[in-house]
Amino acid sequence: MTMRNKLALLLVLPALASCGMLPGQARQGTGGEEKQASAQQSTPTRATEAPSEEPTEASTQAPTGELTAITSRKIKHDDNDLRIDITQLKRTGKVVTLTWTVTNVGTKGSWYVGANLGSDVLDFTTSAVSLIDPVNGKRHRVARNGAGQDAACVCSRVNQHIEAGGALEMYAVYGAPPADVTKVNVEMADLGVFNDVPVS
Repeated sequence: MTMRNKLALLLVLPALASCGMLPGQARQGTGGEEKQASAQQSTPTRATEAPSEEPTEASTQAPTGELTAITSRKIKHDDNDLRIDITQLKRTGKVVTLTWTVTNVGTKGSWYVGANLGSDVLDFTTSAVSLIDPVNGKRHRVARNGAGQDAACVCSRVNQHIEAGGALEMYAVYGAPPADVTKVNVEMADLGVFNDVPVS
């Protein structure tokens, strides 16, 4: 190779390197992009890992499925024959969840739940259902999502009718009474009081 050809080659090589066209560097660039894409693809798999066991608002919702009644009572309300079945009062950490079912056992008509279990005439929830701790003489009111007066209760919305033969499951969540309290009284506004309901 002549001196002139060697000089030309020395001038061309740096130009190729600055354009990223050397064969070795082209492979490294492609490999780096594949690794980055692989890392991006692995991100969603981390999102599908099992969620933490910390309590969330979803964990305070009413359990699904049929439960056996702990205690039951038949009452007459607004000319409707009703049966109330308390199905569960379960302690989970610092809260307890009460579930119950109201069945219209009449043969005709419907019972409008409306504000019968709410805190005022326009409160179509179960916020007026409370727990009474007979050991410590304390009333536990339904938990709320916030401290303001407009904070929503952690409880059922019940602006509906229960037709004859129909039933509606309801729930409410409360701060748990002390661990040594194993039974409470459940006061259901206009529907009466259930004494000595066990906390499970």
